[in-house]
Amino acid sequence: MSDKSAQKKKLILETARTVFSLKGYRGVTMKDIVEACGISRGGLYLYFSSTEEIFLEVLRLERQEADDLFEKNIPREAGPAAILALFLKEQKKELLDRKQGLTRASYEFMFEHSGKEGENFMKKQFDSAVLVIQKLIEAGVEDGEFYCEDPRRAASNIMYVLEGLKIASQTRGITQAAVDREIMYVMQGLIIED
Repeated sequence: MSDKSAQKKKLILETARTVFSLKGYRGVTMKDIVEACGISRGGLYLYFSSTEEIFLEVLRLERQEADDLFEKNIPREAGPAAILALFLKEQKKELLDRKQGLTRASYEFMFEHSGKEGENFMKKQFDSAVLVIQKLIEAGVEDGEFYCEDPRRAASNIMYVLEGLKIASQTRGITQAAVDREIMYVMQGLIIED
């Protein structure tokens, strides 16, 4: 792909991200993306054949950017407890962001594509996060920072709590105090008190 083509594809994805954030997944058409990008319909179809394809690429890009930012912010000498705390802090920022980026669009996509790639994509993201947290907990147990008899179950529980908080923030709103309370509860279950 030429540099010009790569730039055009990047423009389409960045613009589509904004459109999906504002309208959700169900409300977006290829025409909406064409108009927002200021390109021809044929120009869009050179890169993507459907809103589904664009949305999946936007989700992949979003996940990669979040992972890169997270890794960049990890202090060099950070132990498992500090890394888990940083992860939860990033989740808190996302939860308290009233716009919530692509959260609403992601749920709409998943419900519309249940049993298809959308559900699998969301499940892979969830399972991947569980695995990362599990490995952090295992390392924390090994280092003596955490106590946990079942790191896999604890990691799954953390992700289910975060997922529940995301839904709550979208449906009824959530306060910083509520998020802090839930995160503190999660951490208290792992941290070994001196």
